[in-house]
Amino acid sequence: MRKFLAVVKREYVQRVRSRMFLVVTIGAPMLFALFTVMPMLITGLRAGGPLRIAVVDESGKVYERLRASMASGRDKEDGDEEERGNVQGALNQRNSDRLQEAAKASERVYDVERVEPAGRTTAEVKRQLDERVKKDELDAYLILPADVLDGGETQYYARNVGDVFTRGQVKDSLTRAVRDARLDERGIKPEVMQAVNLPVKLTVAKAGAGEGSEDKGEGFFLAYGVGFVIYFAILMYGQVILGAVIEEKETRIAEILFSSIRSFPLMIGKIVGVSLVAVTQFGIWGLGFVGLTAYFAAQGVAVKVPSVPASVFAYLVLFFLLGYFIYATLYALVGSMVTTAQEGGQLAMPIIFVLLAGFLLVIPIIRSPNSSFAFWVSMIPFFAPITMLIRIATQTPPLWQIALSLTIGFATVVLLLWLAARVYRVGMLMYGKRATIPEELKWIRQP
Repeated sequence: MRKFLAVVKREYVQRVRSRMFLVVTIGAPMLFALFTVMPMLITGLRAGGPLRIAVVDESGKVYERLRASMASGRDKEDGDEEERGNVQGALNQRNSDRLQEAAKASERVYDVERVEPAGRTTAEVKRQLDERVKKDELDAYLILPADVLDGGETQYYARNVGDVFTRGQVKDSLTRAVRDARLDERGIKPEVMQAVNLPVKLTVAKAGAGEGSEDKGEGFFLAYGVGFVIYFAILMYGQVILGAVIEEKETRIAEILFSSIRSFPLMIGKIVGVSLVAVTQFGIWGLGFVGLTAYFAAQGVAVKVPSVPASVFAYLVLFFLLGYFIYATLYALVGSMVTTAQEGGQLAMPIIFVLLAGFLLVIPIIRSPNSSFAFWVSMIPFFAPITMLIRIATQTPPLWQIALSLTIGFATVVLLLWLAARVYRVGMLMYGKRATIPEELKWIRQP
């Protein structure tokens, strides 16, 4: 035990005292803030002046409504804005949706003018407007055909056709203007249709939980967040464990260490020492977040704490430890098999893919958390840290299923540690070439 603690202390102290630990501890939150705040600030910038757009309304029924629609900007009527708390929407949001969200922060200002055909053909009007665009008198123009209310094709010409945000906003404004004109022709006022399409307010609560138990998805997002933290921790500290093992092999320190300590406590001490570094770093970030939250609360800013049962927090901790030690042990196993950091990086990629597969399994589990599929994937130890947490957050399974998942998971950790130690004791003394699968199986069978 004394030698084991000495290994843990060495791994912990050596890394906590390093400059890289200080740089990552301070720099990571700053980078996170930079990449979350800066996009919001950038998308809010309005570069350039208003878009000068000319409208040729051959129908004579849409222009005034279009100008008013462009002046008012995007609205939220007709259910265009879905509830952002929708879980499936949050998971399946595509890149195009994100681009539209970014565009909403910087609505374009329009300078709209009407152009009368005055007896000219459409081709003649286009030629004149093209000349004005070339002379920088206009940025774009719209041609509304006489049958625009009956489905006629509208034409939009612009200097910058790559501005998909503005193009989408013009289309939305035109759609609202044409819709209002069609309603007016049928004797229906737009105000009536807006009142009819007023969205329904829906309160979600767990059945049998009683009044005042509104659920806004805090438990789900907390569980999903823990899964992301596991991924982040493995991505950071799995590489540290891998590098530590390879470093000892390359410098041949392992030969000296094995003369005074067995391979198993040496490997476990290395994993635990690096894990304590991770706990220290995440603890510092957690305290900083709590302190920042308390500061904002003292300044009068409303800070809402997720209303999640204490049992859920206990499960979060247990499954986080389970996921971390499963994948950390796999990294140690890979490190003892290879001879260079490059080989280690190549063999470690499948570990990340397995972890990401757990995230892909979340959607069918959300739809049916008590299905046979959800049960079995939550029993697989490589997926359980994510899949079982999602089941607990959405529709808590029976206690025996949670206990069984934890038992299988931690038994897998013990098995992986035993296998890794058997490979570690021989692989750390092997130089020059990467071990093959038959060689590793031979090492495991050796007494």
